[in-house]
Formats: sequence, C-alpha cells, structure tokens
Amino acid sequence: MPHPFLVLPLLPPLCLPIRSSLCSSQAPPLRGPASQPSLSRTPLRFRLSAAPPPMTTPPVAPPPRRSDKMAAGGSGRASCPPGVGPGAGGLGPSANAAAAPGNAAACAPGPPHPPSPPPGPVPDAQAVGDERDDAGPGALLREPVYNWQATKPTVQERFAFLFNNEVLCDVHFLVGKGLSSQRVPAHRFVLAVGSAVFDAMFNGGMATTSTEIELPDVEPAAFLALLKFLYSDEVQIGPETVMTTLYTAKKYAVPALEAHCVEFLKKHLRADNAFMLLTQARLFDEPQLASLCLESIDKNTADAIAAEGFTDIDLDTLVAVLERDTLGIREVRLFNAVVRWSEAECHRQQLQVTPENKRKVLGKALGLIRFPLMTIEEFAAGPAQSGILVDREVVSLFLHFTVNPKPRVEFIDRPRCCLRGKECSINRFQQVESRWGYSGTSDRIRFSVNKRIFVVGFGLYGSIHGPTDYQVNIQIIHTDSNTVLGQNDTGFSCDGSASTFRVMFKEPVEVLPSVNYTACATLKGPDSHYGTKGLRKVTHESATTGAKTCFTFCYAAGNNNGTSVEDGQIPEVIFYT
Repeated sequence: MPHPFLVLPLLPPLCLPIRSSLCSSQAPPLRGPASQPSLSRTPLRFRLSAAPPPMTTPPVAPPPRRSDKMAAGGSGRASCPPGVGPGAGGLGPSANAAAAPGNAAACAPGPPHPPSPPPGPVPDAQAVGDERDDAGPGALLREPVYNWQATKPTVQERFAFLFNNEVLCDVHFLVGKGLSSQRVPAHRFVLAVGSAVFDAMFNGGMATTSTEIELPDVEPAAFLALLKFLYSDEVQIGPETVMTTLYTAKKYAVPALEAHCVEFLKKHLRADNAFMLLTQARLFDEPQLASLCLESIDKNTADAIAAEGFTDIDLDTLVAVLERDTLGIREVRLFNAVVRWSEAECHRQQLQVTPENKRKVLGKALGLIRFPLMTIEEFAAGPAQSGILVDREVVSLFLHFTVNPKPRVEFIDRPRCCLRGKECSINRFQQVESRWGYSGTSDRIRFSVNKRIFVVGFGLYGSIHGPTDYQVNIQIIHTDSNTVLGQNDTGFSCDGSASTFRVMFKEPVEVLPSVNYTACATLKGPDSHYGTKGLRKVTHESATTGAKTCFTFCYAAGNNNGTSVEDGQIPEVIFYT
C-alpha cells in the first residue's frame, strides 16, 4: 500500500498550487552570510542537530517559508500538509536539510507534528526578521514572528512597526560616509507614498532597480528622522540634528517635516545663535526664519555680534545685516565686530592678518559701515588708526566731523534709527516755575535705568517771554569713562508755554542697565521755565505689555548750571525699549 502522503488525490486542494513552488525538485537554499541582514534587536537562535531537542512545551508551528518565486512577487500562500517538507514544524533534519530529487522527496514526512499549545500571549512582535546562527552555512534561519499584525490594530501602528525593520524590507540605504555610515532597511511603497523624490527614484522613467542605494551626503540620524516621520508621522528632532534633518527633508521634498524643523528653530532662536541660524536660513531658502533671525539681531544687536557664531557667517550674510537701518548698536561697536569677522575670514582664506587683507576680505561690507554716525573721538581712537581705511578716506571723514558745511563722504550717513515698538517718555518734575537763566554752562543730571533702552532725545523747557528760538547742544555721556555716546548740535522753537519741546539725537543712544550716564544740554537763548519738586525715581509702565522701565536720577557734580534732582532743566527723557 503506497504511503498516504505520496498519493496526490489525497492532498487538500489548497496544496495543489504549491507543488510547483515550495515542493520543487530541489529545496530552496539557505541564505548565506553575505545576504543575511542584521537586526537591531537579535532574536533567539537555534542550531541544527541530528534529532529534535527535548521540549517541555510543544512549539507553535512556524509559518511556511516563502519561495524565491513568491518573494519576487508570485502568488499563493498555501503550504504542504502539516509535518511535511519545508512547512514542517519540527526541528529535525528534514527542516533544513537538502531534499532528495523529485516532488516525493521534497514532501517527505518529517517528525510527528506535536499537538498545538493552548491559546496564550502573542510573542514579542519586535523580535522579528531572519537571523543566522554564526555556526556556519548550515545554521537554521529563524522566521519572523508569526502574526505580528494581530498586535497592531491600526494602520499607523503597523507602518510604524516596519520602520527600520527588516520585515518585508525590499531596499537598503547605505547612509553616511566611512565608519559612521549605517545600513538602513526600508520599504519602497512607504517611501514613495511620502516623498515625490522617492516616488521618482523607484517608479519614475529612470527608476533604479538596485536594492542597495548609497547616500553619502546624508547624516544617518537625519535620515532615520526622515523615515520615522514617513512611517509614523512622529517628529524626532533636537538641537544637534535639526539642521541636518531640515537639509534631508528638503532634499527628499517632505515639506511637512521641513515645517516642523523651522518651527523648532523659531522656538529656540536666541541672540547668541541668531547669526548661525540666519546663515542656515539663507542657505536653505527659508525667508520666514531669516526674517525672524534679523528681527532678533535688531533687538539684541550687541549680544548677537558678541556671540561666537558671528565670526562664522559668510560675506553675503554680513552684508545683509550691515545694510539694515534697524540695528540697535553704536556704529563704533559694530565696526569693531566687523574687524573681528575680517580677522576670522583671513584665517579661513589662509591669508596673513594684515590691514590690507582685512580690507580685501571685507569687500563691499566696508562701505556699509556708517562712519559719519560716530563721534570724532570714536573715529579717531578706532577706525582712523586701524589701517583698514586709506588716507584719503580718513581725511575726508575728519573734515566731515569738523567743518561746516560738511563735505560729502563716500560712506552712508543715514542714522540707524528706525526703532520698532512705541515711543516712550518720562517726566521727572511735578511742577513748573519761571525763570531759569543761561550763561554758556551746561545743565546736567545723572541717571541710570533697570533695563536696556535706546534714548532718542530730551524734552526741554522753553522761553517765558513768548515764542523764541534756541540753539542747543545735547549729549549723553558715559559717566565713569566720560565718553560721549551721542550728541547733536541743533535748535528748537518754543511758543512761550510751560510745555516741553522735543530735541532729538541724530541716532538712538544705547543705554544699558545699572550703568551711570549723564544727560547734558547746553542752551543759548533767553530765560526759560524750569521744573521743581523733582522725583529721584520715575517708573514707566507699558500699556500693552505691562513691562516697567525704572529711571533713577542723581546729582551731577561740577558745572551743572544749577540743575539737580529737585529742580532745573532736562525734565523729559524720550526713549524706546
């Protein structure tokens, strides 16, 4: 009587298509070490033996192994009968040993199939993928955990499970260069759905057929962040990877991830990284981010140019900053920062740091320094002795400072005074009285503030004799160093009332917190009104934000024309925060 497993009519109909694939004349070969991918999480390993190892708990029969035809896209998922051929659940020699020629040998019976175990917990779905034991070519390949899909109830969970996973993988990427490179498994369908670039790579007119694609210009961490987003919509970016992730998202046309990167940068924008982010925003063509960086630099210019990243910017970015009218800083401090940048650029270009080479690397940026906005003392102590300016430029600027009418110069003399926000003012007197005389002596008062502001002018009292014109020189002096930070020789007209009249500086004067300054006004004209019942402390509170700016006034020793905390001139300070 023939063996029942060799009688074809007795086979279930489900097995008929498989006899041409799994039950072929030769068993499918084991994959060798070169083609066997490694997994991030290593499953258990088994060794072939002459007899099945003893078991206390019967194992679950693994799913049938796909043939080469099925892996290439063939149909059919049926298997040989339980306990027969490649689909047998036992671990005996017939499980992986080479089969004898012919269908009969291929479907020869294996060891008796143990009874199915009672229902229990589903195996850990993360421990998936094939794994080869290191013993050699005869090692047993463990199949993926069966039915992992059952533990993933949603499409999002199932696709997230496939991220960086060898299960169903049909392409690998070799990401990065050298020792830091990484081999990343992926799935063409998922990538093509999420990126037009990947879609063209795999399905376009010149689609690649390679199963290994090299990406030497992409960082592994950034590429994994991109794949994580494509597989699960999860965003994994941090300060160390955001720029490389932004580059990768742009390279593969994933605008949603680009937007997440830009939003991350906006939230972490500070004065000390504004220049670095500005350079990257210009490089990646992100105008909104670039605009935010420039606004931050406008508001915190001194802190931004003091940061290490300032000297690392390119020339075009430097030019874009110097062209702005809204920088809140003294021009001499801006010049000193530009000199620092030129020294760093000489090193980058492997040039000797000389005045001539500094001028050379600055190029058109030098013409954007507004030397006429400096005081003559600032210019004489700094730019005039730097060697960066040629003699003709130095002479013309000195003439501009000292001669009236002022000769034309090659440099911009437009003030950087387009301050943002609302103009503020405080008045330190509570009452106005009559007759305050002038004999060429300056009225002076010392003051300090609790936060950084920009003073744009003073309010002064006018004549008690009706409409009159006054000539006036106003100054703000750094008290400890006696340095003039801002001044203007001008005039104003009054109407004879007890109101204050605005006298403005040519450009805003930066006033730092907890530093002593002296406000100075030298008037030429008839007797005027003056203030009394002065306040030592005056606080201005913003109507919109509630922010408070506190002024503290002190007596200025020396010639002050009688002005003090209690009474005198310079009743009003006009400023921006």
